[in-house]
Amino acid sequence: MIDKNDVMKILSEIDDPELRRPLTELDMVKSVEIDGGHVKIGISLTIPGCPLRQKISDDVLTKVGQLPGVEKVEVDFGVMSEEQRKNLLNRLHGSQNAAAGTHNEKPAGAFAKRVIAVASGKGGVGKSTVTSNLAAALSKMGHKVAVLDADVYGFSIPRILGLSGTPTIIDENIVPLRKGNIQVISMGFFVEEDAPVIWRGPLLHKAINQFLTDVLWDKSDFLMLDLPPGTGDVTLTIAQALPNAELLVVTTPQPVASHTAGRVAKLAEKTNLKVLGVIENMAYYEINGTRQYIFGKDGGKNLATELKVPFLGQIPIMTEIREAADAGLPMAFSDHDDIARYYLDIAEAIVRMKL
Repeated sequence: MIDKNDVMKILSEIDDPELRRPLTELDMVKSVEIDGGHVKIGISLTIPGCPLRQKISDDVLTKVGQLPGVEKVEVDFGVMSEEQRKNLLNRLHGSQNAAAGTHNEKPAGAFAKRVIAVASGKGGVGKSTVTSNLAAALSKMGHKVAVLDADVYGFSIPRILGLSGTPTIIDENIVPLRKGNIQVISMGFFVEEDAPVIWRGPLLHKAINQFLTDVLWDKSDFLMLDLPPGTGDVTLTIAQALPNAELLVVTTPQPVASHTAGRVAKLAEKTNLKVLGVIENMAYYEINGTRQYIFGKDGGKNLATELKVPFLGQIPIMTEIREAADAGLPMAFSDHDDIARYYLDIAEAIVRMKL
């Protein structure tokens, strides 16, 4: 005879594919009916038209069907009531509040142990590629990572991480998309890739704050923010919303890049953000064992010296890194260990540093 407790135990081992928590913990199991070898399970979805409904169905049918004595499994889907969704959201937000030490409000970034904002003085220095690869490297090392693409006008994180689609929204709360165990949110999930975002400062401020507070982030070791270049509205919003954030400066060697990057770092000092260090991207191109310093030499090192912060490393110009970004698979995730090592070494240095 099939025991209902055995069925519930199996269901407790099946996660909602978006919220990454057991169906039982989310109170999504509304009923279990057993009639001989026939098991009928009622599942309450968070929203109508749940995009991963089939994944839930397949998991339940497969795993419950493996129980001894089970001949047939049927899944009956319904939708949570407004009260059930409210309780669910309180539970999900409550875990973030507990991490922040408060049950009254959810401070921005409270779900992450460390917040690292990746900045540059100008565009085109590879900041988004560095952000994505560092997130991948930290994840590869076993850390829980969230990525917020705060470059609202020039978002590129979705393409580099190989993510597309529209996030599920539960009563105005956004469920982030995932690349493996990396949670990701970006304006690129809400507009066409080639569509311009024509917003003024107040709308940018609102969007960034919403991404920080109205997204159902899991607890993370690191929140990586890909900032837009320069010292504009978004950078100021981040500085105000996340006073404990650490700033990681990305530059190429040439003076025009390193000098403008220095302005961002000095802005950070004035807004009480901590400057974590400097990374020199596109540092050189190596051919036949000889390094060609196409964009000059040691601009990143000199900037780190000027700012009195650690120089975290150089990343060369490599076709493989560009191809990996275009293909949506960060190099840090690849089997090219020699190239991935550039990002892993920097990630390891960041883990060791606690400002």
